[in-house]
Amino acid sequence: MKNNHARFALLPITLALFAAGCVVGPKYHPPAPTVQAPPPAYKELPTQAPDAGPWKVAEPQDALLHGKWWEIYKDPELNALEEQLNVNNLNIKQSLENFMESRTLVAQARAQLYPTVGTNPSYTRSRSSGNLKNTLGGGGGTTSGETSNLFSLPATVSWEPDLWGRVRNTVRESQYNAQVSAADLENVKLSEQASLASFYFELRGQDALQKIFADTIEADRRTVDLSRARYETGVDDLISLVQAENALQNAQAASTNLGIARAQFEHAIAVLIGTSPSGFSMPVTPLAATPPPVPVGVPSQLLERRPDIAASERTMAAANAQIGIATAAYYPNLTLTAQAGFESSNLRNILTWPSRFWSGGPSLSETIFDAGLRRATVNQFIAVYNADVAGYRQTVLTAFQQVEDNMAAERIMSKEIEEQDQAVQSAKQYLELALARYETGVDQYLNVLVAQTTLLSDQQQLATLRTESMTTSVQLIEALGGGWDASQLPTPAQVSEKVTKSDIESVNQTNNPGNPSHP
Repeated sequence: MKNNHARFALLPITLALFAAGCVVGPKYHPPAPTVQAPPPAYKELPTQAPDAGPWKVAEPQDALLHGKWWEIYKDPELNALEEQLNVNNLNIKQSLENFMESRTLVAQARAQLYPTVGTNPSYTRSRSSGNLKNTLGGGGGTTSGETSNLFSLPATVSWEPDLWGRVRNTVRESQYNAQVSAADLENVKLSEQASLASFYFELRGQDALQKIFADTIEADRRTVDLSRARYETGVDDLISLVQAENALQNAQAASTNLGIARAQFEHAIAVLIGTSPSGFSMPVTPLAATPPPVPVGVPSQLLERRPDIAASERTMAAANAQIGIATAAYYPNLTLTAQAGFESSNLRNILTWPSRFWSGGPSLSETIFDAGLRRATVNQFIAVYNADVAGYRQTVLTAFQQVEDNMAAERIMSKEIEEQDQAVQSAKQYLELALARYETGVDQYLNVLVAQTTLLSDQQQLATLRTESMTTSVQLIEALGGGWDASQLPTPAQVSEKVTKSDIESVNQTNNPGNPSHP
């Protein structure tokens, strides 16, 4: 008879272990990234190699950018700034802490797979009422007016087996969300690195414009001196001198105005590298670089190279796990609880064998009627998943668009720069001819003024185009995912690893150089 009782007591545990392998809900299969298959090549990619213009086909895949993509520009100053950004940028640090938080959420979810053990030691001293009769009517019951002690040292174990995969799906959801956070961290890094490179080239573009205006001001001063000499000798009238002085003054004012944009770009760079703008400055160096060839690969590779696409795909996986969590609510929950310990009215005897007590047993709970709550919850997360699928495909299409946009801009701009350079050469010749005719008295100064204005405008446009070409090159690299690829995304097992004290200290030292303690 006792053996039958033991078998009956073990039956819930046996059923729990048997059912622990069940996981309800849909199994996740990544959907197609687009309704149609990705094209074999980018529309804007020239196929008539060997000269592919500002791009080059990445064959084999190892030719793609990896790691420190900004080194493709071969600019030591930019390299140094990017290294500072990777260490000190506050947006990156914030995203890193968000990733560390997401890893702790995985640990919290995994803890639900295991029993909970607790204890609640207690001591109670009580006295019964003196007006009570012996509750048992004899000598063995509680005596009125008696004072008693009760020492208790219990231990409680409670476990809810994961019969239908609710906890396992919760763990998976947390793991996938941690991967989303890791991809978001990489996306923030790429965005901040690209912003720094763009601001850097914009600042150098302002330096190039400043040099153009400095040369123009010097030329205008010589023209003013010439006009003054001609006026003082009676060869020319006062209006020519006033026009020359006005052209000089306008150039000086425009040159001064350039300082606003340069200061703003300098301040933006300081903030990106985690430095106060008040103590940061950059030397004047006119932009002289040209966009390097950027390996673009093929559209299908883009799916593995953009962290935002990886984050969007992992978001779908997390949403699929939520469906499983909601589906598990249809099934009953089994809870196994056991309590054991020692109780005694005398502290000296509390740990003796007669003082022992125990209890235990299973409990089963099931919702019989909820007015459609569970069905609505499952449908809610199905809709969330479908919305995430649409968002994922939109992210992929936007990525293709951004690559094509920047490739088209680079292609068209490279031709425009050549044409604008020819316009600058023509404007220089025009100014030389106008000056020669003015100096010999053939024409009035007005023709020189028109030629000066034309040259200055053409030079500004050329400098602006060269700056835009460099920033477009940066935007193309950003659209391609920089030097990142999906193999760098941590796996579910990696994000499930315990966050150690050394991990926290390494993050703190990054966030607070010289102060290793956690705030």
